[in-house]
Amino acid sequence: MTSALHALERLREGNRRFAAGDSGLESRSARTHRGDLASGQEPFAAILGCSDSRVPVEIVFDQGLGDLFVIRVAGNVVAPSQIGSVEFAAERFGTRLVVVLGHSRCGAIQATLEQLQRPSENQSRNLHSIVDRIRPSVEGLLATELRRDPETLVRQAVRANIRASVSHLRHGSQLIEQLVRSSGLLVVGAEYSLETGVVDFFEGVPAQ
Repeated sequence: MTSALHALERLREGNRRFAAGDSGLESRSARTHRGDLASGQEPFAAILGCSDSRVPVEIVFDQGLGDLFVIRVAGNVVAPSQIGSVEFAAERFGTRLVVVLGHSRCGAIQATLEQLQRPSENQSRNLHSIVDRIRPSVEGLLATELRRDPETLVRQAVRANIRASVSHLRHGSQLIEQLVRSSGLLVVGAEYSLETGVVDFFEGVPAQ
């Protein structure tokens, strides 16, 4: 079993390779073990990321087959199915690091802010369910001076939503809470920059 801190360092190293344009080593190595992986998996980290096509998690962290347990949903929101998926990885495979990975210029965040500022009755019920999950973490920002600075508003809202998802995972499951307390499970938040390719781990990361 890979410890949470070791897993975090592996992700950081992989992202450094990707951002520097030196990725591919981990992926090539993993492909040689495809047959071995058919009988089981031991992902060293679980990632709850956004569905955005510009943020393919394995590529961003330069990891290969069997390395990451990836859950993707627009806005990296947390619903019962996402919690259950994290529980599955933590309990079944012994995965001890969970990362909520948001990203700059997130369309789901922008759509939520637009809906809060200019409500539309034509939005589908399913899309509205995503907005409703993001809303509590960002609507307070609209009561501040940030509402006059759209670019900064989105940046702050992205991070607020990541923090909310981290908190929801930590406190929305008795199993996850127990594993955090007794088995070294770590739930952290990070933001991927579309512009630079760099992942910034900023929420819940232990001081070094």
